[in-house]
Amino acid sequence: MQRHKAAKSTLPFQPPFFYGWLMVAVGALGVFFSGPGQTYSVSVFINSYIEEFGWSRSFVSSLYSMGTLFAGLILPIIGRNVDKLGHRRMSSLITLLFGTACFFMSFVGSPVMLFMGFFLIRLLGQGSMSLSSVTLVPQWFVSKRGRALSLMALGGAISSAVLPPLNTWIIQTYGWRIGWQVWGVLLWAVMLPIALLLIRNRPEEVGLLPDGLSQVQVSNHALHDEQDQDSWTAKEAIRTRAFWLLLLCTAIPSAVGTGMIFHQVSILGEAGISAQTTAFVMSLMALVQLPVSLIAGYIADKVKIRYVIACNFAVQIIILLVLLNTRSVHMAIFYGVLRGITGAFEAIQSGVLWPSYFGRKHLGSIRGVAMTASVLGSAFGPLPFGFAFDFFGGYKEVLLLAMIFPAIGAVAALLSPPPVKKQTEAPEVVPAN
Repeated sequence: MQRHKAAKSTLPFQPPFFYGWLMVAVGALGVFFSGPGQTYSVSVFINSYIEEFGWSRSFVSSLYSMGTLFAGLILPIIGRNVDKLGHRRMSSLITLLFGTACFFMSFVGSPVMLFMGFFLIRLLGQGSMSLSSVTLVPQWFVSKRGRALSLMALGGAISSAVLPPLNTWIIQTYGWRIGWQVWGVLLWAVMLPIALLLIRNRPEEVGLLPDGLSQVQVSNHALHDEQDQDSWTAKEAIRTRAFWLLLLCTAIPSAVGTGMIFHQVSILGEAGISAQTTAFVMSLMALVQLPVSLIAGYIADKVKIRYVIACNFAVQIIILLVLLNTRSVHMAIFYGVLRGITGAFEAIQSGVLWPSYFGRKHLGSIRGVAMTASVLGSAFGPLPFGFAFDFFGGYKEVLLLAMIFPAIGAVAALLSPPPVKKQTEAPEVVPAN
């Protein structure tokens, strides 16, 4: 095995532990600050637009879906630039632009401006901030990747628990425009300097190796060698059957999960569950996700990831059955606990999956395509639930139909062993006479 080239950049300081763990903390902070662009945060602002401008709920929801759709189509470009320019530059630029987008949202006064605002916060928050974080951490870990990603995922769980009530308080106290400006200031004042000063793209660039191992230790770990030698480009990955089956596994939970969350108050309200109890159930999901994320990371390091994904899909079918039969607060709480468990595994498995199958070198480009599928799923997911309610007067039919998709996802995961990259044969050396 060849020795790595000398470091091209230096660490800002030398911590008494492996620097990759600091990248985990930065990644967790990035996932946290993607919150202003996530559905759980944006949904708190929707009533403000309806009340101030007199727009209908379906109109605002349509603008949100269209903004999300167009944002998803651009994510492959973001992924390629993460590979090309590096996480440090891209994270800093994304944070700067995302803060600007939050300020733009505070000046919304027309449908066109709201569409543009939705497009920007979904592209830069839900898409780009998340993409940068979930591709940074796998660069620093291989054998400990699941555990590192489980710690990073805590940032998302905390964000989903904190932002909805915090946004509600800010809006009620100071107004929705100030709410957006607060997040713009926090992104610039907290996340931007951290991205500029602390992020380093790969351990090899600063004279380190993944997992904090020495050169001798890495030589004894075939997994590290294989991942560096067998990195796939995005074009090569797209030609494999596993890529498309796993893309399906990425889109399905995003579509079904977003559909349920977007209409959560209405679905549980139909079952006689109050809005206050529904809010508690949604907070419970985040609280459950916190400890389960640590367990999920450990399991992801020990069990083949496609089996983890298949089992998670099986639990999602149970969740739909529980939701379909919820008639009491106890059942609603049980539903929230199950959603928190699957949410924890979803956050880990996507981070482990793509580098495990296709290596680290072109991870940004590959994850960019995968996140497009995820964002598109979240854009279209709420629509069938809304149409079903308008047509059937309830959600029974669409919940029954939705069970088909996790079943398809489980089969797709089981049929997706890691592809084997064909090695270019070395030219035969003819001995001289």
